[in-house]
Amino acid sequence: MEQWLSLFEGFKYNLILFFVTILCAVPLGLLITFCSMSKFKPLSFVSKLFVWIIRGTPLMLQLFVIYYAPGILFDMPMRSRLMAAMIAFIVNYAAYFSEIYRGGIESIPRGQYEAGQVLGLTKTQVFAKIVLFQVIKRIVPPMGNEIMTLVKDTSLARIIGVGEIIMSAERFSKMGLIWPLFSTGLFFLAMCGILTLLFGKLEKKLDYYKA
Repeated sequence: MEQWLSLFEGFKYNLILFFVTILCAVPLGLLITFCSMSKFKPLSFVSKLFVWIIRGTPLMLQLFVIYYAPGILFDMPMRSRLMAAMIAFIVNYAAYFSEIYRGGIESIPRGQYEAGQVLGLTKTQVFAKIVLFQVIKRIVPPMGNEIMTLVKDTSLARIIGVGEIIMSAERFSKMGLIWPLFSTGLFFLAMCGILTLLFGKLEKKLDYYKA
């Protein structure tokens, strides 16, 4: 019983990381997309450079940098390991989400923008009333994949000392109990299973081309 309580307590941190990352990275990724697609070249360049650096370096390294760099460089150590993990996850996934958004927006034929403007709509209205729902439909599958990857990636927070579920299970393995470590897979499988069902229903709801 004690082991299960410890696992549930650890999984609480995985859930906190997951939901905070989703709530912050989804809108931040959209902002980065608009910056990357901006006609103002310096802003576009900086945004693309940021995305390139974040996507080109391991999340584990980003966790180390965000947790340790403030203390080493500015003598201002991070006081909260969980906060450092949140920042790293938000930044990392915002960069990935931004590329998914960009791909979705650029996949819409240019003729649809022109048709909306012919009807007297502004660029903002064309995007909101014509383009946006088509983009959402197209990005749901890749977003679903990234979000399920996020569920599993939350276990990386243990490398900076966040007591998530696998770190909790490892404490028992040092005592000679191996089953808590393997049972952590049940938590991740259950979470991914729920998300699979939710995204499956969302895809069916958005699949309005089928009879």
